[in-house]
Amino acid sequence: MSIIEKYFTSLSTRQKEQFDALFDLYSDWNSKINVISRKDIDNLYLHHVLHSLAIARYIHFQPKTSIMDVGTGGGFPGVPLAIFFPEVNFLLLDSIGKKVNVARQISQAIGLQNVECAHSRMEDEKRKFDFVVSRAVMPLPDLVKIVQKNISPEQKNALPNGIICLKGGDLTSELSSFKNKVESFSLSNYFSEPFFETKKLIYLPIQ
Repeated sequence: MSIIEKYFTSLSTRQKEQFDALFDLYSDWNSKINVISRKDIDNLYLHHVLHSLAIARYIHFQPKTSIMDVGTGGGFPGVPLAIFFPEVNFLLLDSIGKKVNVARQISQAIGLQNVECAHSRMEDEKRKFDFVVSRAVMPLPDLVKIVQKNISPEQKNALPNGIICLKGGDLTSELSSFKNKVESFSLSNYFSEPFFETKKLIYLPIQ
């Protein structure tokens, strides 16, 4: 938890309590359902919570912004972002029901009022959102084909509506088809820990 406060110094007491509760909740659920690698649960805050919050370093979502987290698994990046942005509305979507249930139960346990969880395929979701976020769900070209229908044309934020992804490794070929439209940021610009040296944030506006 201290690593969250290292980078986010203006959290409310409520937000600190919600973040602090995540370790016990995810540890308990992970003993029943393998949501996070068992050997990785001790790195929950570094590898999962702080990683998710890289999006909050990149953009400050305006109140009433709507966001769909596709392939959320147990709630990443959606749950940490929903804690950080309590006035933003999140849909956490995954095709694996037991994982969505973990995200739903944890959201309810910490009192998140701005989260809806859905057991569904991305292809079947018809609603419009300002942004779609994801964490290494699929190659960006495939994701764009599926979710571009879900991007609202109405703008609320400083950045145009679009897709924000957290990814790792060499993305040269994956991003090549988007030419100058896509922006790629190294997370080591935000966080000093070695874990982030190979991690990137990808932003693609969808007009």
